[in-house]
Amino acid sequence: MAPLSTGALVVFALVAAALTLFVTEWLPPDMTAVAVLVALVVLEPYTGVPARSAIEGFASPAVVTIVAMYILSAGVESAGVVDWLAARLAALTGGDERRLLTAIVGTTGVSAGFVNNTPVVAVFIPLVTGLSERYGISPSNLLLPLSFAAMLGGTLTLVGTATNLLASDLSAQLLGRPFSMFTLTPVGVVVLAVGVAYLLTVGRALVPERIHPAADFTEEFDMDRHLAQLRVREASPLVGLTVQEALEGGVPDEVVEAVEEVAGAGESLPTDATVEEVIAASDPLDIDVLQIDRDGESFFATATDRPLEAGDVLTVRGNRQAVNRFAQTLDLRDLARESVTADLLAESGHPGVLAEAVIDRESRLRGRTLADVQLRSRFDVTVLAVRRGDEIIHDDLAAVELSAGDLLLLQTPLDEVGHLQDEGYLTLTEGPPELFEALDGGPPSLDAAAAVPLATLLGVIALAALDLLPIYIAALGGVVATVATGTLSASRAYDAVSWNVVFLLAGLLPLGQAMQATGGAAFVGGLLVDAAGVLPPLALLALVYLLTAVLASVITPAATVVLMVPIAVATAAEIGVAGFPFLAVVTFAVATAFLTPIGYQTNLMVYGPGGYRFTDFARVGAPLQLLLCVVTTLSVSVVWPL
Repeated sequence: MAPLSTGALVVFALVAAALTLFVTEWLPPDMTAVAVLVALVVLEPYTGVPARSAIEGFASPAVVTIVAMYILSAGVESAGVVDWLAARLAALTGGDERRLLTAIVGTTGVSAGFVNNTPVVAVFIPLVTGLSERYGISPSNLLLPLSFAAMLGGTLTLVGTATNLLASDLSAQLLGRPFSMFTLTPVGVVVLAVGVAYLLTVGRALVPERIHPAADFTEEFDMDRHLAQLRVREASPLVGLTVQEALEGGVPDEVVEAVEEVAGAGESLPTDATVEEVIAASDPLDIDVLQIDRDGESFFATATDRPLEAGDVLTVRGNRQAVNRFAQTLDLRDLARESVTADLLAESGHPGVLAEAVIDRESRLRGRTLADVQLRSRFDVTVLAVRRGDEIIHDDLAAVELSAGDLLLLQTPLDEVGHLQDEGYLTLTEGPPELFEALDGGPPSLDAAAAVPLATLLGVIALAALDLLPIYIAALGGVVATVATGTLSASRAYDAVSWNVVFLLAGLLPLGQAMQATGGAAFVGGLLVDAAGVLPPLALLALVYLLTAVLASVITPAATVVLMVPIAVATAAEIGVAGFPFLAVVTFAVATAFLTPIGYQTNLMVYGPGGYRFTDFARVGAPLQLLLCVVTTLSVSVVWPL
């Protein structure tokens, strides 16, 4: 085997740095990809990647098609097609868990082959959690299969996942053989069928029940010791103070002095300090006032303009120690025997409702603290707890740095949560029906207008399948039709694109070029062949699948396909067999990164709502990954002989 060139060593160093950044997320993945692109150009004498070649990724057929498909999927979603389908499934299954699971994985799997799977899963999560509560089914039993089915469905067509399009682009460059719309379908159908059968049998038995079926929001988030009720005594300094006045300032001197004295604030506060500032000045008083009850009426604490009166009951969030100090400070009577339940807050009659929302990879809250974004003061939204996998965070919430996959328990007004979702802060996963009706404009229904985006999407698929137009040209034409027919405005079309994914893919494409140009891919392929020893080509094909699947579960699938496709093709060349089967198994392996919640966006989306542990994905996904390794390897070798 020829020794490594200096250029290959430089590229491997960049790969190692990129992998480290992908795993640690010190930089967002898309910025890591852009950094790799810049480094490749700066080190052009070693990498062989000139500036113009480096930025060609932004105009590659794969990236252009991905941009267009995001918009086409948004058009279908905006017409209510997915919501309508979800509602029909709910009506047909009648609460039977097995039928519901079958309907969910079957519908999601097929839909994900043609529509971006992220919005499909986003729509199904609240449907699943709502039906789970209604019929006494643990949402944990349904949400992980939902995500896995969406991933399996992505293998059906060229547009099923972004990595399929990326692999097609690399196949055109390395083998002169891009994918057609249904190139992957013969194997994809087998993969989906086997995967669905597994999820309905073995997988169903392995999925853990992390959330009790009968649990309401307060039970699910273990809020029993973090919600309390306090009665305002006649001597309380809060009597006569309205919430609005408190927000604008003018807290009485005695309140400020009492808080400073009892809580031990380090320095004096101004006499016009707000309630928020008074509480914030004393770290031990980690308290939020949620609701005010008076004579059978309830008022939303952050929105009412009624002055507090003696006898009012305040519902507050805080741990037992903080509640006791708060009550002592402001002369409030702790109603310790009163249990605060989700029903008490849900049946309040005021506009505030309890809801769950997840932080996804594109959320504006990701990497920020609640103190930074000030949801309570800006949107009247209060975060009551944060679930991170099976860990629940109750205390010092303002200082918690939010991560992708975190699930937030919110008290929110009906008319504000839509702003948070529309502006990219969070994705609503569960709440009362009226909350989703407020977001969607009413119960899901289908009218003649829905035919336009559906016909547009089907037209794009047909044009590409019949080879009348390249997929990226057909998809761009579909974008024009989507905007021209009024399905989406131009601004909403741009907003529908996950630009971080675009930069991630475009930034990584020149890395594959550098691996090929410097001989790095051929070197690793040679090592793989040597390591395989006397293994036959079919076994080596399976080894490439497993290596790719593990890598894709640790870093992004996009990064994995760029790294592994050149290596797989070089490996095939080393042993003298066709390169396309090796490229195909890489494509299927990266689309099914089951082993961790961080490998794929939909896994992250269900991580919090299902209450899963990190290891649950390997518990259910590892046997499926091994099964699909055998099934995919054999199917690929039959459809595309070695």
